[in-house]
This record gives sequence, C-alpha cells and structure tokens, in this order.
Amino acid sequence: MLCKKINILLILSLFCCLKLKAQDSTLMGKTIQWDLVQCIDYAKKNNIQINTLRLAQLTSQQEYLLAKAARLPNLAGSASQNFEHARNNFSKVDANGNVIGGGGSGFTASGSYGLNSSVTLYNGNYLNNTILQKNLAVQSANLSIIQQENDITLQITQAYLAILLDKENIIFDTDQVSTAQAQVKLEQQRYDVGSVARSALIQLQALQATDKFTLVNAKNTERGDVLTLKQLLVLPSDVNFDIMKPDTIIRTDSVTEFHEVEKIALKDRPEVKNGELGVKIAQYDVDKARAGYKPTLTAGASLNSGYVSGQGSFPNQINNNFNQQLGLTLSVPIFTKRVVKTQVEEAKIQVDQAQLDLRNTKITLSQTVERAYINVENSKSQYDAALEEYKYNKESYRIASEQLKVGVANTVDFLLQKTLFVQAQQAFIQAKYNELLTLKIYDFYRGIPIKL
Repeated sequence: MLCKKINILLILSLFCCLKLKAQDSTLMGKTIQWDLVQCIDYAKKNNIQINTLRLAQLTSQQEYLLAKAARLPNLAGSASQNFEHARNNFSKVDANGNVIGGGGSGFTASGSYGLNSSVTLYNGNYLNNTILQKNLAVQSANLSIIQQENDITLQITQAYLAILLDKENIIFDTDQVSTAQAQVKLEQQRYDVGSVARSALIQLQALQATDKFTLVNAKNTERGDVLTLKQLLVLPSDVNFDIMKPDTIIRTDSVTEFHEVEKIALKDRPEVKNGELGVKIAQYDVDKARAGYKPTLTAGASLNSGYVSGQGSFPNQINNNFNQQLGLTLSVPIFTKRVVKTQVEEAKIQVDQAQLDLRNTKITLSQTVERAYINVENSKSQYDAALEEYKYNKESYRIASEQLKVGVANTVDFLLQKTLFVQAQQAFIQAKYNELLTLKIYDFYRGIPIKL
C-alpha cells in the first residue's frame, strides 16, 4: 500500500514539474516587470513547497475516496484448468484366464470456476470513522497549502520592499554624485584662479569618489535583492526581471488595536484551523481503536462450478456442479492480549499531543501578532524621528551648499553637514520602508491582503 502511494506521488510530482517547466519556458529570454500582486500570484502558482503540498492534498483526496469505497462489496473471479497424465496398470483377462492386454496411459482434464464477494456489515463504526477522518485530512491538506501561501507572501513582500528601498537609495545616491561633480567643477575653477587652496579641492574630490562608491554599492545591493526575489519566484535565470515601482505609497496613521487583531488571527489563521483539525483527526484514531473491542459482521457470497473430462459433457457438468453460497460471519473479540487497549491508550496520547500542538500554535501566533504590533509602533516612532531629523539636516545641507557655491563656506563644515544629511536621508528612507513593511505584515494577520 505504501509503495502504491509513493508511486502515485512520484507520478503527480513529475506531472507538476513538467507543467511548471512548461510555464517557465514561456518566460525564458523575456523582459518582465511585475508589481507586488503579480509577484505574489506567480509565486503561489509556481513555488516548489506549495506545489509539493498540492500533491500531498491530491494524495489525501485519493485516500478519502479509498476510505469511502471500503464500504462497498468486493468481487473477485477465479478460474483454474488442470491437465493430468497418468498410467493405467490394469490388464484384461479372457475366459481361459489368459492376459490379453496390458496397462496404458492418458490425459485427464479438469477445471473449476467461481465468483466470490464479501462486504463488511458492521465493524464497530471503523469504516465510517475512517471516512470522516480522511475527509478532515483533506481539509487539513488544503489549510497547509494556504499556510504555505501566507509564508511565501510575507517573504515576497519583504524582498519586494527591499528592492524598492534599494531603488530609492540609488536615486538619492545618483543625485549626490551629480551634486558632487558640480561642486568639484566649481571648486576646480576657483582653484585654477587661485581663490581656494588645493586641500579644499582634494577634499571635495575625495567626497565625490565616496559618493560614486556608495552609488556602486547601492546598485550591487539592488542586483542581489532582485536575484533573491527571482529565486523566491522560481523564475528562469535568463529572464530579465524587475519590479514595478508604485506611483505613490500612502502612509497610514491609525493602527488597529492589538487584541482585536489577535482575536481575528486566532479565529481565521490556517495554522490554528489546522491545529484544531489535528485534534479531531487524533480523536477519530481513538474511536477507530475502540472498534477493536466490538464484533465484526461480514456477509459473503460465492458462485462455483467445475468439470472433469470423461465424466460427461462439459455443459452438463457445469450445470450439474453449479452451486451458490451465501453466508454471514461474526467475529467477536474475547481476549486480545491487551493489543486493543494499548492501541486505545496510544491514540489518547496522540490526542493530548495534538491539543498541546494546538495550544503551542495559538501561543506562538499570539506572540507573533504582538511582536508585529510592537514593530509597527516602533517603526512609526522611528519614522517620525527620522523625518524630523531629515528635514533639519536637509535645510542645513542646503544652506551649506549655497555658502560653498558663493565661496563663503568652510570646506570642513560643509563636509560635516553633508555627512549628517546623508546619514539622515538614509535613516529616513530606511524608516519609511520599515514602517510600510511592518504595517503590511500586521494588517496581513488581520486578514487584509498585501498590496501597494
């Protein structure tokens, strides 16, 4: 039975892989640009773990159908044909007592044919409990798929927002490089006419080189994050992939209270529902084990006939030897050497374990939701602080740039203001996307689909 299940799973896996390969081949060599929703939808269809769970769900469905079919009667036909060669050692004797013949040999043919059927009438409700249990297993497999889809959704969202952060950093770093080039050009002109010292020019040139280095690192980071997202999406390596940047990102000031989100999550999240099904599935194992204490009643029927050569014509023998049987078999367990009791007790232990697993799932989920709530509150505070810091440093940098342009600023002071501005800018961008990520995750736990 186990080998049969493995063979079915391998066949379905091969079919799924071939289908996935066909889907990927339509994207090979193409340039695609997807938004977050498109990335999530594609990942749900092509993720390896999700497709593996879909195959497991198909296996559970087959086991459910098999359990339902167990209530039906079976039917088996049998036929046997035999040929026997034997020597005849008897001799004939005439009236005078003389032997006139010796032994001989010959073939004898015989056959038997039959139909047999049996059906279980009662077995302590074992079959019905198995059907109900397998149906719950199908539901559990579906919930496992949804749970994995939720996990991949969060991974895709995190990778997508990381790329958005990279792109904004590249825009800022590119602007810094352009500004530095203009400042170096102006300072070079001043140096050529002898209005500034060479040290001031070299400081600005060093700063320009630093800005270029920062820009290169930002582009490399984006390239790595895009690769990470491609791997999560299971895209072919030769696909030229990029994300679609949203026009605007709306910031939400209000945050739903923690206990309300916790209540929704504990009610609707698939991992909790799956844990509850696990308890019910384990309870059915107890009921099935208790069926070992109860009698089993089966009905059987058979049709049989046969023939032997040399004893009449084939049709007559088949008709004369045709018999029909119908019977009932009652099996009553009297002493099972504690086998059934042990099975019942072990099944009860599994129920306790399933209840512990469910409790642990709920505790873990509550802690995760609470952590998500704290992350949202912290990210909002960080955003407000980073925004204020960015505004003041931006204005200070603007003033220092204007002073440098007219030649009244000290180069050291300007470099300090620029360093503070760059740090504030990076902190603000980081805080903005961190707030967005934490809020999307928190809303996801209260059942709101992730989209930008």
